[in-house]
Amino acid sequence: MEQTLQAINALVPLSADTERALRDCLAPCRFGKRHLLVEEGRRAGAAYFIERGITRSYWMVNGEEITTSFAAEGSIVFSMDELYYDRPSEEYVETLEETEAWRIELDDLRRLFQTNLELANWGRIIHQNEYRRLHRSHKERLTLPAAERYEAFCRQFPDIARRVQLGYIASYLGVTLPTLSRLRGRR
Repeated sequence: MEQTLQAINALVPLSADTERALRDCLAPCRFGKRHLLVEEGRRAGAAYFIERGITRSYWMVNGEEITTSFAAEGSIVFSMDELYYDRPSEEYVETLEETEAWRIELDDLRRLFQTNLELANWGRIIHQNEYRRLHRSHKERLTLPAAERYEAFCRQFPDIARRVQLGYIASYLGVTLPTLSRLRGRR
């Protein structure tokens, strides 16, 4: 629970009562590598605070996996479609390493967002940060050459750049694996 609480408290310091309310809703779980936490067309019913491990989110487009994001220790992963729009997911979230997580039912997470100002503010801040990341990523894909996109990725996500397969990073950056291999070789 330490990674999760450190990450939350870095954004919004939690009172003891809020920490207790959150802990009361969490269940520990472990997943092997390549386990699907969220699947397109399905409802997971839960979100996961990543205590140890990495996940990636992706869409299937014409039979090809297109990586949209990564999450590591201290992050939360879930289907936005399910949490906010009560619809089955449009994406997948899979573990890339053996993963330890804390599961929270989406009904509990919604209730905490509605009744606890500290957790509501934390939810707002993580979504602000995610929007900024998406906005920056979109701008970089449209304006930067592949080498500069890779450099920006490595600066923004140094731990993920070391721990994740190059093919997933290439997909995220919108380049081919051979191109990314050449760029990496020049570093």
